[in-house]
Amino acid sequence: MIIDTDAGIDDAEAILMALQSEQCQVEAITTVTGNVHRDKVNQNVCTILQQTGKSVPVYSGADRPLIEHWEHDDRRYHLEDGLGDWNDRPPCDMQLEDEPASVALVRLINQHPHELTLVALGPLTNIALAIRIDPTLPDKVKQFVVMGGAVDAHGNTPTVTAEFNIWVDPEAAWITFDAFPHTTLLSWETTLSHIISADNHDRLCNLGTPLAQFYEGINQKARDRTWHVFKGQHIIPDPLAMAITLYPDLILEAETRHVTVELNGAYTRGQTVVNYTRWKTDKPNVTIVRKIDMDGVLKLYEETLR
Repeated sequence: MIIDTDAGIDDAEAILMALQSEQCQVEAITTVTGNVHRDKVNQNVCTILQQTGKSVPVYSGADRPLIEHWEHDDRRYHLEDGLGDWNDRPPCDMQLEDEPASVALVRLINQHPHELTLVALGPLTNIALAIRIDPTLPDKVKQFVVMGGAVDAHGNTPTVTAEFNIWVDPEAAWITFDAFPHTTLLSWETTLSHIISADNHDRLCNLGTPLAQFYEGINQKARDRTWHVFKGQHIIPDPLAMAITLYPDLILEAETRHVTVELNGAYTRGQTVVNYTRWKTDKPNVTIVRKIDMDGVLKLYEETLR
C-alpha cells in the first residue's frame, strides 16, 4: 500500500490502521498540502510513525494546488498544527526521502505493476502530477481508494456543494477521476452517516494503551471545539476509507457511477458531479460506497489502538 495524505487528525487514525494491520504492508507515505501545509504534514507523519515505532519511507509532495493559491484557516477542525494541537506531542526528527512524491509514485508503481493499492486521504495534487508524468500509471495500480467528494452535493466548503479534499484542488481531482479506469470513493455524505458515538469514542480513549492515549490526545481539542455541532461524536472520513480498503467486506451497499469534477461554477467549483441518469452513456468509473458495517469498523479501531 501507498498512502497519500495531508495528515490531519482522521488521517492519523487511518494511517495507524494500516500500520497496525496484518492485511497490508505500507511501502511508502506521500505528503501533500491540504488540512495544513505540507511541511506540517511531514512533521505529523513523523509523529504518527513515532507512535507505532514503524519505519516507512516518506516522500514530501506538492506544497500547493495545481492552479489556485492555498491558504490555511486555523479555525478548521484539525487546528493549527493539523494534529489537534496535542499538548503532549514529543519532538520528532525524521529524514525525508530525496525523491519528490509524484516521482516516487511513478517509480514505485512501475516497479510493482498491478501490486500496489493507492489510498488518497487528501487533495489529489500528487496523484495528478504523477499521472501527467506517466499517463499509463492508473492502469498499473491494483486498487485506488479516495476519501473525497460530495456525491449528493452536501459539501463542507465555502462553495456548499463541494467536499474539502476535492475543493482544495479541483483540477487535480478532475485529472485523477478522468484518468483512473476505476476508483472506490468514500464520500462526505457517507462519512456523516457513519459516525462514532460519544460513548464509543470515550471507550476507545479509555483502552489504556499508548495508542489510545495518542488517539485521545489528538482528538480532545477538536472535540471540544465542535461539541455544539457533533455533540461529542467522532467523524471518521479517512478511517472509513482505510477500513474498507483493508476489509472490503465491510461495504454493505455501493453503486457504480460516472463521476467528474466541476471546475467553473461560481457556486459549485470543486463539486463531484455524479451521473445518476440512465440515458446518458458516460462510462462508470467510480464505485460510491454508501453503507458500511460500523460494528466492524469499531472492532478495527479497537484492534488498532490496543
